[in-house]
Amino acid sequence: MITVDHPLLEVRGLTKSFAGVKALQGVDLSVRAGEVHCVLGQNGAGKSTLIKTLSGAYQPDSGEIFWQGERITIGGPVAALERGIATMYQELDVVDGLTIAENIFLGHEQATGGLLHVASANARTAEILTRLGHGEISPRTEVGSLSAANKQIVSMARALSRDTRLIIMDEPSAVLDSQEVENLFRVVKELTAQGIAVVYISHRLAEIRRIGDRITVIKDGRSTATGLSVTDTSTPELIRLMTGRDVDNVFPAAEPIAADAPVVLSCHELGVRGVFRNVSFEVRAGEVVGLAGLVGSGRSEILEAIYGARRSTSGTVTVNGEALRPGSVAAAVAAGIGLSPEERKSQGLILDEPIFKNVTLSSFGRFARSGFLNERRERQAAREQIEALELRPANPDMVTRTLSGGNQQKILLARWLVHGTAVLLLDEPTRGVDVGARAEIYSLIRRLAEAGTAIIVVSSEIDEVLGLADRVLVISDGDVLTTTNANDIDEPGVLDLVMRGSAA
Repeated sequence: MITVDHPLLEVRGLTKSFAGVKALQGVDLSVRAGEVHCVLGQNGAGKSTLIKTLSGAYQPDSGEIFWQGERITIGGPVAALERGIATMYQELDVVDGLTIAENIFLGHEQATGGLLHVASANARTAEILTRLGHGEISPRTEVGSLSAANKQIVSMARALSRDTRLIIMDEPSAVLDSQEVENLFRVVKELTAQGIAVVYISHRLAEIRRIGDRITVIKDGRSTATGLSVTDTSTPELIRLMTGRDVDNVFPAAEPIAADAPVVLSCHELGVRGVFRNVSFEVRAGEVVGLAGLVGSGRSEILEAIYGARRSTSGTVTVNGEALRPGSVAAAVAAGIGLSPEERKSQGLILDEPIFKNVTLSSFGRFARSGFLNERRERQAAREQIEALELRPANPDMVTRTLSGGNQQKILLARWLVHGTAVLLLDEPTRGVDVGARAEIYSLIRRLAEAGTAIIVVSSEIDEVLGLADRVLVISDGDVLTTTNANDIDEPGVLDLVMRGSAA
């Protein structure tokens, strides 16, 4: 709830360049105490640079920042925290080897004469965790043992351990399931009711509709609109402001699967002890099968077992009638299976290598001659896929780390296209991807299916699974509750099955 009219934070004409590249070219932003101010923009629009400038990690080239009506310079992250500006980054900055209390007071430890007040820090941590609705977690718990959602709670608790007036949240729901998102929203509403302002960055427009008060849209380093009312601004208008064009956000239409389409992938009573069991299904050429369920239901683990990254303890996987050796990624890849993993940055890409090296990573044998890789041929193969997938910038020598999430996802797809994949496993294919790039990836997935690729999709967004898939398996606690045509079930129906844990 918005409690006051004057701005707590105001940004005017902010600019920032890196080696001649203009990341910010004039951003305006005004945030009131007690409001949730959402910042939207495609990957590469300048959101991360804005966040790091407001948190003191970067110094702007020009422009003005006002805090409670006073023009200020934020000299660094510590200076930002001292003023009451805290930042929760998408890549959680917690230290796994320390306890929750040690993380929360890291950098401003409670001490006298060089002696730490451990009991006091633990007590204060317990108070903050209770305030966040997680009083059951012990302050002495080592952070490395926590789930991603609870690590995020630690990051939020650290922000509240100071006299925080503004919290910047960068994609806070990216690693959360639906129940955890509900708890996040509850905490945000409690914070704003106390007059704390929240700058909320998310690609999920449905979330912004639920949690936001006002919106600022950034495109190509400029704010194309600021202070928009969440309730009064339509989704098509937001998309147009973000992309500069009208984007049809409807999932591409699917052609019916041919009755005689061959079965490419077959799983028979597949299981991994203690994780999932007796999973049986088939995927035909040109078919998209979705796995729907909550985080922890076993969806990702099923993909890992098919790919050989997790050794199955029962059942079989066959590709074009040939059984695969359990626990062998090499056998899966040789059979034509490709995986785009949930954590593409840590599990799928070598971020400091150029694009062309990531594209050809699973096909080195094609580009080797007398034991040496032919980089000219690698670049050419990568360039063909870059053009076909409209990857931007279209430079095979660009370092992968510098690309947006959507373009990094395209690199993974390009890798398996170069390899010649018969079965494509997509785990959270649009996580951290903006609405414009999502539409492109949806279209690409459908084009791959139409070309005969058998595809399995896992997503935490149930509407995404239903929109992309021809058939859906609903999974809960390692069991397949039902298999149905995607058109015959909706999101409430999936959630009802999951909550009941039964198709009966």
